[in-house]
Amino acid sequence: MITPIYAALLCLVFIYLAMRVIKFRRGYKVALGDGNEKLLNKAIRAHGNFAEYVPFALLLMLMVELQLDQQNPYLHVLGIALLLGRLLHAYAVSQPTEPLKFRVYGMLLTFTVLIASALWALYLGIF
Repeated sequence: MITPIYAALLCLVFIYLAMRVIKFRRGYKVALGDGNEKLLNKAIRAHGNFAEYVPFALLLMLMVELQLDQQNPYLHVLGIALLLGRLLHAYAVSQPTEPLKFRVYGMLLTFTVLIASALWALYLGIF
């Protein structure tokens, strides 16, 4: 199976992003919310945005993979695009001065994976 490879890699990124939030919370002594600390807010949003998109994308990829008779290399394309997109987005959102192009490219890759996976799953489900 292919999807578990990307699920594992993305899980490691998720843990890293969570650890950044914990580090900032400890440093700023903020248990809940962001305490009006810009860097903590950025860390929270990078982690939150990751948590909002990755599970759904992985679920769609897995639904596609489970419907296929054999491993399909295009699943690697989707997995790499999702991983790269989420890394670019997390990097951009985490920076004190946000490099907008990385955020835009990250979201474009993420939406491309979501749309392609949704259409592929729909096609396999119907036909």
